[in-house]
Amino acid sequence: MTTTDELKEVTLEEIKKEVASAQQNQLKSSERLQLVVFKLAGEEYALPIDDIKEVVITPRIAKIPQTPKHIKGVANIRGSIIAIMDMEERLNLVKENKKAGGSYTLVIASEQYKLGILVKEVPNTLNTYTSEIDNASNIMQFSTLEKECITGVVKVNDRLIILIDIFKLIELEDLNNITTI
Repeated sequence: MTTTDELKEVTLEEIKKEVASAQQNQLKSSERLQLVVFKLAGEEYALPIDDIKEVVITPRIAKIPQTPKHIKGVANIRGSIIAIMDMEERLNLVKENKKAGGSYTLVIASEQYKLGILVKEVPNTLNTYTSEIDNASNIMQFSTLEKECITGVVKVNDRLIILIDIFKLIELEDLNNITTI
């Protein structure tokens, strides 16, 4: 018995094409996701675009006594009074030389909650696929906050963008009384 099976030589270019094709097929089979990306303490974070009602220039904020330090108060945004949260303080990302306040507010709205999140820069949008998100449970296992509220890390070229579930963060903190004014 003789075997006529021959080993086929494969070039590096053929391997690259095969890998690229496999990655394209994986992207096509995953769900498309649009995110709003913003910076907190120099790092990039994101929320699904469906969670954000609008982005506005931060109005005057009226302080409310005896609220957590990261709840800056309430503001009137288009006739609605909503609580304003400093996410850098909430996620314990505050730098020593931090300037007070944010230039823009992301208005988060659902049937249960309305909340404003302070950000310093105009946020950007990013189109990605669910296959480009690493599951947070494999990465973050150090605290309840991270396990519950950080849903993944989006890999885009050299960027790592942390994906937050803002509604789980609100529920975890029990901000219901503050956010439904």
